[in-house]
Amino acid sequence: MKQVSYFFFYGYVGMLVLAGFWGAFGNINVDFQILFNMSPQILPEPERINLISQYRFLRAIEMGFGLFAVIFAKNIFSEKKFNILFLCIMASGVLARIVSIVIEGVPSRLLVFFLVYELIGLGVIYIYSRKQVYQNAGN
Repeated sequence: MKQVSYFFFYGYVGMLVLAGFWGAFGNINVDFQILFNMSPQILPEPERINLISQYRFLRAIEMGFGLFAVIFAKNIFSEKKFNILFLCIMASGVLARIVSIVIEGVPSRLLVFFLVYELIGLGVIYIYSRKQVYQNAGN
């Protein structure tokens, strides 16, 4: 269970760091084409600038959460407060994707894949890490 949990954990946080960095500091046109099959250049200037500014900000926050998780990985798997914080943030992302499906509809296969990966990862990480956290709490 440890290896599976770490596979999902590092796969998830690795993607947060890489995708967050790319989205915050990389080529927005490529990012938008891959994720949304569109170019932000089709939008009028005030909306395009606002959308890209907010998008870069959110992707930087995504990268920051990934870096936090990498730096505090040992704590996430051993200390209750880090574990709860990590799992709540990860769960909020999963929940947001589910709410979006209910309200907006089913997204692309790529985004559905991310949802499934994150949902399975959340469950596996929760089951393994909670056991570790409570085992360490007794010591």
